Amino acid sequence: MSDVITPSSAWFWRHAFAYRGSATPHVLPRVLVFAGFAALVVLLHRTFPFLRVAASPVEVSGAALALFLVLRTNAGYERWWEGRKLWGGIVNQSRNLVIDALTYGPVERDWREQVVRWSAAFPHVVRRSLRGQRDLPEVRELLGQPAAQAIAGAQHMPSFVASTVAALLRRGRTESPEDGLDGFAFKNVDDQRALLVDEVGACERILKTPLAFAYAVTIRRFIVIYLALVPFGLVDSIGWATPFVTMFISYPILALDHIGTELQNPFAEKSLGHLPLEEICASLQANLLAMLDEEHR
Repeated sequence: MSDVITPSSAWFWRHAFAYRGSATPHVLPRVLVFAGFAALVVLLHRTFPFLRVAASPVEVSGAALALFLVLRTNAGYERWWEGRKLWGGIVNQSRNLVIDALTYGPVERDWREQVVRWSAAFPHVVRRSLRGQRDLPEVRELLGQPAAQAIAGAQHMPSFVASTVAALLRRGRTESPEDGLDGFAFKNVDDQRALLVDEVGACERILKTPLAFAYAVTIRRFIVIYLALVPFGLVDSIGWATPFVTMFISYPILALDHIGTELQNPFAEKSLGHLPLEEICASLQANLLAMLDEEHR
């Protein structure tokens, strides 16, 4: 994350020539396909000189294509940013839940440790659930193998963890009437737990609702037609330079299309610019466990 915000000229050149983590390896094969097609157009033009079109229609259609790509990229970025805000909510609500539980809940050490550990496990479980993963090494470390197996076997893992936290809160309300959660504190802390479930549902909405298929098909057909026409508009004026100019034109177009597609799912590990969920979960776990450790000193 610091790489992105560091105001250093060194980062400009590093980003400008970066290969890994960029769209280049994903779109380069398609760029070469259009360059090869442009070379074929040049060869055919030498035999059939009438194979050409005026440059002005290509320029006008390029402006329309740029507008479509901007709209596509913006739609993808909105989903990425909404995902980041939702995970910010998961972080805040997890901290609030633990702070309220430790402040107003029973002094029983086992109860307090269970609340903190299950709350710290929740973001790990959400991350794994959004990625379709059932292996829970972080949960095994926090809660032990039996709990990790029970969570992995649940139909909806985040709901299982949230239900367990709710049961712990009810226990802190009913089994410790003298020093447990009073009605007001119980409502506040349970509201934080409920908000966590809401955030998970919103993340799942992003995950399971990609941009409309017809929209993607229309844009990509437009891209193919436009890039196929570009060589015909260039060949008469620049000859054998046409394949190289076609590559120069096709790379940003195909890269923007790919980035817009990748941003649709900000939770997948293999997506470009995916959210740093591992770092978020690890940092949150450290925060919550530190609260527990500090009160035991």
